Amino acid sequence: MNGASPRVQPPGAAAALITGTGLYRPPHVITNAELVASFNAYADIQNARHAAAIAAGERQPVPHSSVEFIEKASGIRQRYVIDKVGVLDPTRMKPRFAPRRDEELSLMAEIAVDAARKALAAAGRDGGEVDAVLCAAANMQRAYPAMACEIQAAVGARGYGFDMNVACSSATFAIEQAANAVRCGTAKCVLVVNPEITSAHLEWRDRDCHFIFGDVCTAVVVEAADAALANGKGGERWQVLGTRLATQYSNNIRNNAGFMNRCEDTDPDARDKTFMQEGRKVFKEVVPLAAAHIEHHLAALGLEPTHVRRYWLHQANLGMNQLVVKRLVGREVGDDLAPIILGEYANTASAGSIIAFHEHRGGIAAGDVGVICSFGAGYSVGSVVVRKL
Repeated sequence: MNGASPRVQPPGAAAALITGTGLYRPPHVITNAELVASFNAYADIQNARHAAAIAAGERQPVPHSSVEFIEKASGIRQRYVIDKVGVLDPTRMKPRFAPRRDEELSLMAEIAVDAARKALAAAGRDGGEVDAVLCAAANMQRAYPAMACEIQAAVGARGYGFDMNVACSSATFAIEQAANAVRCGTAKCVLVVNPEITSAHLEWRDRDCHFIFGDVCTAVVVEAADAALANGKGGERWQVLGTRLATQYSNNIRNNAGFMNRCEDTDPDARDKTFMQEGRKVFKEVVPLAAAHIEHHLAALGLEPTHVRRYWLHQANLGMNQLVVKRLVGREVGDDLAPIILGEYANTASAGSIIAFHEHRGGIAAGDVGVICSFGAGYSVGSVVVRKL
């Protein structure tokens, strides 16, 4: 790291601190080799079924995928999923979830509660001390009641809860709402959860994206500084020095699934009802957008990019992350400055930067500054600058 770390005043009573994080990791792993074998079997089935149309030039054959293609394109080696069998079935190519009765805990709430309890334990809190629950994710299991209200009831929280969706930026956008609630005094302790069941909205039959996503859930506890510092049961504490959010409309990442589909008399399984992106355009446009966003945010706080001890970035693509940080610090960087969790987890939508923070915040001294940043569909960019106390 170049340059000296700036001096930052101790937090006041109204300051917001991150006091705990939690992670739910699904039980099943799909390696690239398994994924490729399944996809290529699917391609062979489709090509045999439509052989006449393909021979007549009326239809393009489904191309095979490969481990080399996936790893070169993304840096991803595997992913965790809630259901493996359905995804790898070449006649299905999507997870299979058992429906639950309305009185049962929903699947999304179940994984959120797991991550939430771990985050609360790390913060030395229990559910009854939580004033608000924000459920922020790229897709919600249902329209209503809000997932946050179900999670709130399951963890025994008081106060209120609401859902947010800003695609892959949902977690950082929610952390700003949590920090603002703490700063203005409407809450002392806020729980942010990011249940990402991305396997359900990924198109596993598309060679260009079938490898991108994995399932996971993260949770973050945000507290008022006076309450957090008075609590003798917590662990690490990170002062939120500042948050910054930005959106710029783009159609290059899109999912058209929604409640109005049934009124349009369209195919519910049509290609546009799952994740779609113009990958090259996204890379070209988001890298400078994210780098400039972080640089301007740091400047507003009197900081330089070289003052930052660690960058916990959105985990979408290895090359994208490396280029964003290189633009900021002017050199090639390694995992110590900008840790990568893509290889193990794949893209986990809004949870990616939080996984990086959860798993890779060791070796940072008191007073050091870090940046949690996510970017994605919208386009949207959210950054949270923190200092370890």
